Amino acid sequence: MSYVAVYPIATADTPNKVLTHVDDIRSILAEHGVRFERWQPSPVEKGASEAEMIEVYRAQIDALGYAAVEVIRVENDHPQKDRLRAQCLAERTYSEDHVRFFVAGQGLFTLHIDDYVYGVRCEKHDLLIIPAGLPHWFDMGENPHCVTLRLFDTAQGREPKLTGDDIAVRFPELDD
Repeated sequence: MSYVAVYPIATADTPNKVLTHVDDIRSILAEHGVRFERWQPSPVEKGASEAEMIEVYRAQIDALGYAAVEVIRVENDHPQKDRLRAQCLAERTYSEDHVRFFVAGQGLFTLHIDDYVYGVRCEKHDLLIIPAGLPHWFDMGENPHCVTLRLFDTAQGREPKLTGDDIAVRFPELDD
């Protein structure tokens, strides 16, 4: 189930609000310029190629207006899953919007907004657009199942800039 859990920075162990209804998630994130949507399911065959996955969602992708799209796939049998997970758990920003659509699986994007942290659990059919410059990190879990479309405009815009803040270690991960 998708949700957003809102934590004051001072109390990383207990959220002061947890929202599970799509409209509530969308509303609270929109207050901070973050876009959350649930796209209508499209039939993606198990084992579909990257090109087939992109084509299934072509109309929605084109409507967003980003220049490029790629498929990011990390499954439990990925040989570098632990390294990839560790890299994503560091707080970062991007010079462009960070756009992800979940074709399959789940993941936890955690957004650092002023004195609060918003844990946004996304699952199949969820779209999350984090505005450029907003600090965040991502957890795919210890046993990942995460297939996403990543949309961007330039190669430089998809390169993270680490903030150097160790805030991520204080907040719950996907499996917590």
